[in-house]
Amino acid sequence: MKPEHLSQKDFDQEIKYLQLLSNKFPSIAAASTEVINLEAILNLPKGTEHFLSDIHGEYEAFQHVLKNASGDVKRKVNEIFGNTLREADKKELCTLIYYPREKLELVKSSETDLEDWYVITLNHLIKVCQNVSSKYTRSKVRKALPEEFSYIIQELLHETLAEPNKHDYVNVIIQTIISTYRADAFIIAICNLIQRLVIDSLHIIGDVFDRGPGAHLIMDILCDYHNFDIQWGNHDILWMGAAAGNDCCMANVLRLSMRYANLDTLEDGYGINLLPLATFAMDTYAKDPCTRFYPKIEDCDSNHNERTRKLIAQMHKAICVIQFKLEAQMIKRRPEFQMDDRILLDRVDFVKGVFRCEGKEYEMYDTYFPTIDPNDPTKLSEGEEEIVNKMRRSFRQSEKLRKHIQCVYTHGSLYLVTNSNLLFHASVPLNENGTLKEITILGKKYKGKSFFDKVESLVRMAYGDDVMSEEKLFALDYMWYLWCGKDSPLFDKAKMTTFERYFIPDKSLHVEEKGAAYALRDDEKMCDMLLDEFGVGGTHRHIICGHVPVKTKKGETPIKANGKLLVIDGGFSKAYHAETGIAGYTLVYHSRGLQMVQHELFTSTNEAILYGRDIISSTQLVELSKQRVMVRDTDKGKELQQQIDDLLLLLRAYRKGIIKER
Repeated sequence: MKPEHLSQKDFDQEIKYLQLLSNKFPSIAAASTEVINLEAILNLPKGTEHFLSDIHGEYEAFQHVLKNASGDVKRKVNEIFGNTLREADKKELCTLIYYPREKLELVKSSETDLEDWYVITLNHLIKVCQNVSSKYTRSKVRKALPEEFSYIIQELLHETLAEPNKHDYVNVIIQTIISTYRADAFIIAICNLIQRLVIDSLHIIGDVFDRGPGAHLIMDILCDYHNFDIQWGNHDILWMGAAAGNDCCMANVLRLSMRYANLDTLEDGYGINLLPLATFAMDTYAKDPCTRFYPKIEDCDSNHNERTRKLIAQMHKAICVIQFKLEAQMIKRRPEFQMDDRILLDRVDFVKGVFRCEGKEYEMYDTYFPTIDPNDPTKLSEGEEEIVNKMRRSFRQSEKLRKHIQCVYTHGSLYLVTNSNLLFHASVPLNENGTLKEITILGKKYKGKSFFDKVESLVRMAYGDDVMSEEKLFALDYMWYLWCGKDSPLFDKAKMTTFERYFIPDKSLHVEEKGAAYALRDDEKMCDMLLDEFGVGGTHRHIICGHVPVKTKKGETPIKANGKLLVIDGGFSKAYHAETGIAGYTLVYHSRGLQMVQHELFTSTNEAILYGRDIISSTQLVELSKQRVMVRDTDKGKELQQQIDDLLLLLRAYRKGIIKER
């Protein structure tokens, strides 16, 4: 019978939907079983979410933070074993969980009674695995199990030595694993499973790329990760633009790689051919000491000899000049970007060797520009034109780069609203009075959420459709604007003073004035306004972002606006360590609350394995839940509740004979 509150049209649509649902749940028994299953899931504790930002190619530190789950593995080992294990033994167990394959090799080279070690270790690992899997359904755990040991691990997870009737059963399984020489493979599998289960979902708040040497290795991990998302940062957009074919983005990617002597990511990671640039730079800048363009040792792990560093410096200057020319051409082509003040080569007096700005003349560090025509400073020389063409072809033909960038698009977005948290990389453009700033794109005005939605559509268009429409060409150019444009939500500064920092000694020209949003970060009303704008609900809601490193050693705190805004860029990148005094923040949101974890400097993976040197981390409580947060309290819980409501309607339709069971 049709309910009175529904029109005939709505009733017909509802019945049509329920008929489709009945294909999956063809009987009262099937629908009822699913309702019971979903109700049970709603009453499990929520999974642990990890938030990381501004990784900047620091592969070893990133990998270790994932393996130790921001200290969660160590915390659980302490909770499980307490005083029953020595501190040294707990440290050894943690190191084994983080790096099972490498640690096993060390143990086997020094352990005198390996069989006894296997028995003890396997029992310890099973206890840890039982603990970390306890908040998930058996079905979810089963899907995470390594196929090779799936049945055995399932048996061990749900049995205990404390049960007399099962004591011999469990012991025989463990002894058989050892006697069949499968202990090593089993230990590696169960350690990887612990790492997998201790983090339910991973949020990357932008900037995987640039500076550090291992962005491609980080992307290898992420592309195979069980559950992650990324909110694009300005450095990610730079690589996305380069992969899409934006010449300015490509030049910036190459320049930053030279700046940090980071050739591994380009050459080994993505197969970008640097030989044409190297040959051109050696010939063109052979007489130039390129002093300002040497990679700074304190900013990078450079094992290069002097000859190689000189070559990198020459390549660095060559790509810098090309970049400034390409950017000037872009600005002239796109007057709507309103960046005429960044056409800088036109302001150089090549005879006097000075830079003119607002009626003043500024001395320059460097006046050697063999490829610049003073009558047309932004025109590429014939050699530079050839470099750009080869560079474009190399980026576009990299299969590995295409795979990684597709992953960034598939799992990425400009912003994300999840579990009462608003995630974005940098900021939302605001006026000085704290109101949303209107930004004009292709003749239409946008602000706040509508601006972010429009920008995201342009980012996707730039890499998507191969048909070169006017809007597609604009979208491709806009990728560079997002890197350095004053109204970019990924940059939000008045200008990027790259040219001035390379060539002008006067530091007054180096200033990059931040947008209004940065000055208002401690304003709760502003945060509430942004949370309302993006439709973030919940009693406890937060903005989580990165982009600007928190200068901890100067007393700055990552927790702002009375806990409404959390800045988790604490300096993963080694280039920032001197400035921040730490090696990054991670944010952990588990069923008992929200915690900010501050990490000290990570020495190396090798030292972590050899000496058990974990990252020293300190935890600051952001918010403690009065009651444990369950799945029903999350966004996923709302989805499951909607599924339950639909299934209850289906059950009613079965019982009233509106839909026939099959």
